[in-house]
Amino acid sequence: EWPPSTRLSYTLTGDFRGPVVGTATVEWLRAGSRYQVHMDVSAGLLFSRRVSSEGEVTPEGLQPRRYDEETKVVLRDARRLTVWLDGDRVRLANGTEVPRPAGVQDSASQFVQMTWLFTTRPELLERGRTVEMPLALPRRVEPWVYEVLETETLHTPAGPMQAVHVKPRREGKANELTAEMWVAPSLQYLPVRLLIRQDAQTFIDLLIE
Repeated sequence: EWPPSTRLSYTLTGDFRGPVVGTATVEWLRAGSRYQVHMDVSAGLLFSRRVSSEGEVTPEGLQPRRYDEETKVVLRDARRLTVWLDGDRVRLANGTEVPRPAGVQDSASQFVQMTWLFTTRPELLERGRTVEMPLALPRRVEPWVYEVLETETLHTPAGPMQAVHVKPRREGKANELTAEMWVAPSLQYLPVRLLIRQDAQTFIDLLIE
């Protein structure tokens, strides 16, 4: 039900104070009931970001214990944020503690949790369906709703792939990172494209190599 340890490589295009190109990887590691997810994004010397999640694999899905985020932008100090998820509490990056919702994920684990949901419940990928998931972000915990849209053919360096477009419903949430994904049934429902936006002018688009 869970994919084996996997490393996916992506090409990166987008706009960050101007057009950018680069590379990205998503790595899923599992050893028994423990897991790690690492996502590395780099646009040369301009900026880089690494997000990581670690925790446990359970019959109900992933149970994150720790989330780390490190961002480096040229001419700025590196920024590091950590979220702890322990027992029935979540400790945010500023030290504030809030209740832990059932099934909560973080910004890195959500992609593999989606993979598991679509593998075990493929009916969720029917157009018009929605997937609800609470997310522990560095500054808050809140429910997110993802809408399942159309199936598209993506032309990738690995060849054409059929993928289902899954998009978060975030009306009225300005200047907040959102991640759209295109998941491929032929690739264990892993994301073959990720579109991560901060606003209309700032985004990165990852396409699988």
